[in-house]
Amino acid sequence: MDVNVPLLVPSEARETYIQNYRLITKNSGKLMLFAGDQKIEHLNDDFYGADIHSDDNNPEHLFKIAREADVGCLAVQLGLVSQYAADYPDITYLIKLNSKTHLVKTEQMDPCSSMITSVEDVIRVRDTGRLNIAGIGYTIYLGSEYESQMLVEASRAIADAQKYGLVTVLWIYPRGKAVKDEKDPHLIAGAAGVASALGADFVKVNPPKKEGANPAELLREAVYAAGRTKVVCAGGSSVDSDVFLQQLYDQIHVGGCAGNATGRNIHQKSHKEAVAMCKAISAITIDNASVEAALKIYHGN
Repeated sequence: MDVNVPLLVPSEARETYIQNYRLITKNSGKLMLFAGDQKIEHLNDDFYGADIHSDDNNPEHLFKIAREADVGCLAVQLGLVSQYAADYPDITYLIKLNSKTHLVKTEQMDPCSSMITSVEDVIRVRDTGRLNIAGIGYTIYLGSEYESQMLVEASRAIADAQKYGLVTVLWIYPRGKAVKDEKDPHLIAGAAGVASALGADFVKVNPPKKEGANPAELLREAVYAAGRTKVVCAGGSSVDSDVFLQQLYDQIHVGGCAGNATGRNIHQKSHKEAVAMCKAISAITIDNASVEAALKIYHGN
Protein backbone atom coordinates (compact mmCIF):
# COMPACT_ATOMS: atom_id res chain seq x y z
CA MET A 1 0.00 0.00 0.00
CA ASP A 2 1.42 3.38 -1.03
CA VAL A 3 1.13 6.11 1.61
CA ASN A 4 0.89 9.78 0.67
CA VAL A 5 3.12 11.59 3.17
CA PRO A 6 2.16 15.25 3.74
CA LEU A 7 4.92 17.83 3.39
CA LEU A 8 4.34 18.94 7.00
CA VAL A 9 5.88 15.61 8.04
CA PRO A 10 9.64 16.24 8.39
CA SER A 11 12.08 13.81 6.82
CA GLU A 12 13.11 12.38 10.20
CA ALA A 13 9.46 11.47 10.98
CA ARG A 14 8.58 10.16 7.53
CA GLU A 15 9.00 6.46 8.31
CA THR A 16 7.16 6.85 11.61
CA TYR A 17 4.23 8.44 9.78
CA ILE A 18 4.14 5.64 7.19
CA GLN A 19 4.25 3.00 9.93
CA ASN A 20 1.49 4.73 11.89
CA TYR A 21 -0.70 5.12 8.81
CA ARG A 22 -0.30 1.46 7.94
CA LEU A 23 -0.90 0.47 11.56
CA ILE A 24 -4.04 2.54 12.01
CA THR A 25 -5.51 1.36 8.69
CA LYS A 26 -4.26 -2.22 9.01
CA ASN A 27 -2.41 -1.87 5.70
CA SER A 28 -5.67 -1.24 3.85
CA GLY A 29 -5.85 2.55 3.58
CA LYS A 30 -9.25 2.33 5.33
CA LEU A 31 -9.92 3.36 8.89
CA MET A 32 -11.81 1.23 11.41
CA LEU A 33 -11.93 3.65 14.34
CA PHE A 34 -13.47 2.44 17.61
CA ALA A 35 -14.74 5.60 19.32
CA GLY A 36 -14.76 5.77 23.12
CA ASP A 37 -14.53 9.53 23.50
CA GLN A 38 -18.18 9.79 24.60
CA LYS A 39 -17.07 9.46 28.24
CA ILE A 40 -16.75 13.25 28.14
CA GLU A 41 -18.95 14.10 25.18
CA HIS A 42 -22.11 12.38 26.46
CA LEU A 43 -21.17 11.84 30.12
CA ASN A 44 -22.66 8.55 31.35
CA ASP A 45 -25.69 8.59 29.04
CA ASP A 46 -24.00 6.21 26.57
CA PHE A 47 -22.62 3.83 29.19
CA TYR A 48 -25.45 3.18 31.65
CA GLY A 49 -29.13 2.58 31.07
CA ALA A 50 -31.91 0.14 30.34
CA ASP A 51 -30.77 -0.67 26.78
CA ILE A 52 -27.04 -0.73 27.58
CA HIS A 53 -25.30 -3.91 28.70
CA SER A 54 -23.83 -3.77 32.19
CA ASP A 55 -20.37 -4.52 30.76
CA ASP A 56 -20.39 -0.96 29.45
CA ASN A 57 -20.69 0.54 32.93
CA ASN A 58 -16.93 0.17 33.42
CA PRO A 59 -14.51 2.23 31.27
CA GLU A 60 -12.19 -0.78 31.02
CA HIS A 61 -14.81 -2.39 28.77
CA LEU A 62 -13.48 -0.21 25.94
CA PHE A 63 -9.94 -1.51 26.37
CA LYS A 64 -11.02 -5.15 26.70
CA ILE A 65 -12.94 -4.89 23.42
CA ALA A 66 -10.09 -3.18 21.56
CA ARG A 67 -7.56 -5.75 22.79
CA GLU A 68 -9.54 -8.70 21.53
CA ALA A 69 -11.27 -7.22 18.50
CA ASP A 70 -9.96 -6.34 15.07
CA VAL A 71 -9.92 -2.52 15.19
CA GLY A 72 -7.64 0.01 13.58
CA CYS A 73 -7.47 2.17 16.68
CA LEU A 74 -9.25 3.04 19.91
CA ALA A 75 -10.05 6.76 20.11
CA VAL A 76 -10.20 8.08 23.68
CA GLN A 77 -8.96 10.98 25.76
CA LEU A 78 -5.40 10.87 27.10
CA GLY A 79 -6.45 10.43 30.73
CA LEU A 80 -8.02 7.04 30.05
CA VAL A 81 -4.94 5.92 28.16
CA SER A 82 -2.75 7.10 31.03
CA GLN A 83 -4.80 5.08 33.52
CA TYR A 84 -5.42 1.87 31.56
CA ALA A 85 -2.99 1.47 28.67
CA ALA A 86 -0.17 -0.02 30.74
CA ASP A 87 -2.37 -3.11 31.00
CA TYR A 88 -3.27 -2.93 27.29
CA PRO A 89 0.00 -2.05 25.51
CA ASP A 90 -0.86 -3.91 22.30
CA ILE A 91 -3.80 -1.67 21.39
CA THR A 92 -3.31 1.04 18.77
CA TYR A 93 -4.54 4.36 20.18
CA LEU A 94 -5.76 7.67 18.79
CA ILE A 95 -5.97 10.52 21.31
CA LYS A 96 -8.77 13.09 21.22
CA LEU A 97 -7.20 16.45 21.98
CA ASN A 98 -10.40 18.41 22.64
CA SER A 99 -13.75 17.58 24.21
CA LYS A 100 -16.85 19.10 25.74
CA THR A 101 -19.97 17.74 27.44
CA HIS A 102 -23.50 17.92 26.02
CA LEU A 103 -24.93 19.80 29.02
CA VAL A 104 -24.80 23.27 27.44
CA LYS A 105 -27.26 23.21 24.54
CA THR A 106 -27.00 25.27 21.35
CA GLU A 107 -30.03 27.31 22.42
CA GLN A 108 -27.97 28.55 25.38
CA MET A 109 -24.59 28.95 23.68
CA ASP A 110 -22.98 27.94 20.40
CA PRO A 111 -20.73 24.88 20.86
CA CYS A 112 -17.04 25.31 21.62
CA SER A 113 -14.72 22.36 22.17
CA SER A 114 -11.38 23.59 23.43
CA MET A 115 -8.06 21.80 23.55
CA ILE A 116 -7.66 19.79 26.76
CA THR A 117 -4.50 17.90 25.77
CA SER A 118 -1.38 18.97 23.90
CA VAL A 119 0.43 16.91 21.29
CA GLU A 120 3.52 17.11 23.50
CA ASP A 121 1.59 15.42 26.35
CA VAL A 122 0.52 12.70 23.92
CA ILE A 123 4.12 12.08 22.90
CA ARG A 124 5.26 12.03 26.53
CA VAL A 125 2.71 9.35 27.45
CA ARG A 126 3.52 7.42 24.26
CA ASP A 127 7.21 7.33 25.06
CA THR A 128 6.81 6.71 28.80
CA GLY A 129 4.46 3.78 28.28
CA ARG A 130 6.04 2.59 25.04
CA LEU A 131 2.54 2.64 23.57
CA ASN A 132 1.20 2.39 20.02
CA ILE A 133 -0.24 5.90 19.90
CA ALA A 134 -0.56 6.37 16.16
CA GLY A 135 -2.76 9.44 15.81
CA ILE A 136 -4.64 12.39 17.23
CA GLY A 137 -8.18 13.64 16.76
CA TYR A 138 -9.89 17.02 17.09
CA THR A 139 -13.53 18.14 16.82
CA ILE A 140 -14.61 21.29 14.98
CA TYR A 141 -18.15 22.70 15.07
CA LEU A 142 -18.48 24.64 11.82
CA GLY A 143 -21.00 27.46 12.04
CA SER A 144 -20.42 28.04 15.74
CA GLU A 145 -19.49 31.57 16.71
CA TYR A 146 -16.37 29.92 18.20
CA GLU A 147 -15.49 28.29 14.89
CA SER A 148 -12.34 30.37 14.38
CA GLN A 149 -10.87 29.25 17.71
CA MET A 150 -11.38 25.58 16.84
CA LEU A 151 -9.99 26.03 13.33
CA VAL A 152 -6.83 27.60 14.69
CA GLU A 153 -6.37 24.89 17.33
CA ALA A 154 -7.03 22.11 14.82
CA SER A 155 -4.57 23.53 12.32
CA ARG A 156 -1.88 23.85 14.98
CA ALA A 157 -2.59 20.35 16.30
CA ILE A 158 -2.25 18.82 12.83
CA ALA A 159 1.09 20.54 12.27
CA ASP A 160 2.36 19.48 15.70
CA ALA A 161 1.16 15.90 15.26
CA GLN A 162 2.68 15.51 11.83
CA LYS A 163 5.99 16.76 13.21
CA TYR A 164 6.04 13.51 15.22
CA GLY A 165 4.70 11.34 12.41
CA LEU A 166 1.18 10.96 13.86
CA VAL A 167 -1.93 10.39 11.72
CA THR A 168 -4.60 13.09 12.07
CA VAL A 169 -8.39 12.73 12.16
CA LEU A 170 -10.85 15.62 12.35
CA TRP A 171 -14.40 15.26 13.63
CA ILE A 172 -16.28 18.07 11.81
CA TYR A 173 -19.95 18.78 12.52
CA PRO A 174 -21.90 21.86 11.35
CA ARG A 175 -23.58 23.07 14.54
CA GLY A 176 -24.70 26.32 16.09
CA LYS A 177 -27.46 28.91 15.82
CA ALA A 178 -26.33 29.79 12.27
CA VAL A 179 -26.80 26.19 11.10
CA LYS A 180 -30.34 25.40 9.98
CA ASP A 181 -29.77 21.79 8.92
CA GLU A 182 -26.82 19.86 10.40
CA LYS A 183 -27.34 16.96 7.98
CA ASP A 184 -27.50 19.04 4.78
CA PRO A 185 -25.40 17.15 2.18
CA HIS A 186 -23.89 20.31 0.68
CA LEU A 187 -22.91 21.60 4.11
CA ILE A 188 -21.37 18.27 5.11
CA ALA A 189 -19.39 18.29 1.87
CA GLY A 190 -18.17 21.75 2.86
CA ALA A 191 -17.05 20.35 6.20
CA ALA A 192 -15.10 17.62 4.41
CA GLY A 193 -13.44 20.29 2.27
CA VAL A 194 -12.40 22.19 5.39
CA ALA A 195 -10.67 19.05 6.67
CA SER A 196 -8.77 18.83 3.40
CA ALA A 197 -7.74 22.49 3.63
CA LEU A 198 -6.43 21.88 7.15
CA GLY A 199 -4.40 18.89 5.97
CA ALA A 200 -6.13 16.11 7.94
CA ASP A 201 -5.64 12.50 6.91
CA PHE A 202 -9.24 11.56 7.72
CA VAL A 203 -12.43 13.46 8.44
CA LYS A 204 -15.34 12.05 10.42
CA VAL A 205 -18.74 13.45 9.41
CA ASN A 206 -22.35 12.64 10.16
CA PRO A 207 -24.20 10.81 7.36
CA PRO A 208 -26.06 13.44 5.28
CA LYS A 209 -29.82 13.36 4.89
CA LYS A 210 -32.18 14.74 2.24
CA GLU A 211 -35.81 13.77 1.80
CA GLY A 212 -36.24 11.16 -0.91
CA ALA A 213 -32.50 10.60 -1.40
CA ASN A 214 -30.23 7.66 -0.62
CA PRO A 215 -27.96 8.79 2.28
CA ALA A 216 -25.03 6.78 0.89
CA GLU A 217 -25.28 8.45 -2.51
CA LEU A 218 -25.36 11.86 -0.81
CA LEU A 219 -21.89 11.16 0.60
CA ARG A 220 -20.28 11.35 -2.82
CA GLU A 221 -20.14 15.16 -2.78
CA ALA A 222 -18.29 15.05 0.55
CA VAL A 223 -15.83 12.46 -0.74
CA TYR A 224 -15.09 14.62 -3.80
CA ALA A 225 -14.74 17.75 -1.65
CA ALA A 226 -12.31 16.03 0.72
CA GLY A 227 -9.84 15.12 -2.03
CA ARG A 228 -6.91 13.25 -0.50
CA THR A 229 -8.44 13.54 2.98
CA LYS A 230 -10.43 10.36 3.43
CA VAL A 231 -14.04 10.47 4.66
CA VAL A 232 -15.48 8.22 7.36
CA CYS A 233 -18.97 8.33 8.83
CA ALA A 234 -19.96 8.58 12.46
CA GLY A 235 -21.79 5.49 13.67
CA GLY A 236 -24.38 7.42 15.68
CA SER A 237 -26.74 5.96 18.26
CA SER A 238 -27.28 2.20 18.47
CA VAL A 239 -29.47 0.67 15.79
CA ASP A 240 -30.30 -2.89 14.72
CA SER A 241 -27.05 -4.65 13.81
CA ASP A 242 -28.31 -5.78 10.39
CA VAL A 243 -29.30 -2.20 9.55
CA PHE A 244 -25.99 -0.79 10.79
CA LEU A 245 -23.85 -3.19 8.76
CA GLN A 246 -25.87 -2.54 5.60
CA GLN A 247 -25.50 1.23 6.11
CA LEU A 248 -21.75 0.80 6.58
CA TYR A 249 -21.43 -1.28 3.42
CA ASP A 250 -23.37 1.31 1.43
CA GLN A 251 -21.32 4.21 2.83
CA ILE A 252 -18.15 2.52 1.56
CA HIS A 253 -19.33 0.96 -1.71
CA VAL A 254 -21.93 3.53 -2.77
CA GLY A 255 -20.77 6.70 -1.06
CA GLY A 256 -17.03 6.15 -1.43
CA CYS A 257 -16.11 6.41 2.25
CA ALA A 258 -12.79 5.03 3.44
CA GLY A 259 -13.94 3.36 6.63
CA ASN A 260 -16.00 4.14 9.69
CA ALA A 261 -15.87 5.59 13.19
CA THR A 262 -18.12 3.55 15.46
CA GLY A 263 -18.72 3.80 19.19
CA ARG A 264 -22.14 3.11 20.66
CA ASN A 265 -23.00 0.40 18.14
CA ILE A 266 -20.04 -1.50 19.58
CA HIS A 267 -19.47 -0.71 23.25
CA GLN A 268 -23.11 -0.68 24.41
CA LYS A 269 -23.14 -4.45 23.84
CA SER A 270 -21.77 -7.21 26.07
CA HIS A 271 -18.06 -7.92 25.68
CA LYS A 272 -18.68 -11.02 23.57
CA GLU A 273 -21.20 -9.31 21.29
CA ALA A 274 -19.09 -6.14 21.01
CA VAL A 275 -16.06 -8.13 19.87
CA ALA A 276 -18.22 -9.96 17.32
CA MET A 277 -19.56 -6.64 16.03
CA CYS A 278 -16.03 -5.27 15.67
CA LYS A 279 -15.03 -8.30 13.65
CA ALA A 280 -18.07 -7.89 11.41
CA ILE A 281 -17.36 -4.18 10.90
CA SER A 282 -13.70 -4.91 10.18
CA ALA A 283 -14.67 -7.58 7.66
CA ILE A 284 -16.65 -5.02 5.65
CA THR A 285 -14.19 -2.16 6.14
CA ILE A 286 -10.80 -3.86 5.86
CA ASP A 287 -11.50 -7.16 4.10
CA ASN A 288 -14.17 -5.94 1.64
CA ALA A 289 -16.63 -8.59 2.85
CA SER A 290 -20.30 -8.64 1.92
CA VAL A 291 -23.03 -7.78 4.42
CA GLU A 292 -24.09 -11.42 4.45
CA ALA A 293 -20.56 -12.56 5.32
CA ALA A 294 -20.27 -9.91 8.04
CA LEU A 295 -23.58 -10.98 9.57
CA LYS A 296 -22.36 -14.57 9.72
CA ILE A 297 -19.29 -13.37 11.61
CA TYR A 298 -21.45 -11.30 13.97
CA HIS A 299 -23.88 -14.13 14.69
CA GLY A 300 -21.07 -16.69 15.02
CA ASN A 301 -22.08 -18.82 12.03
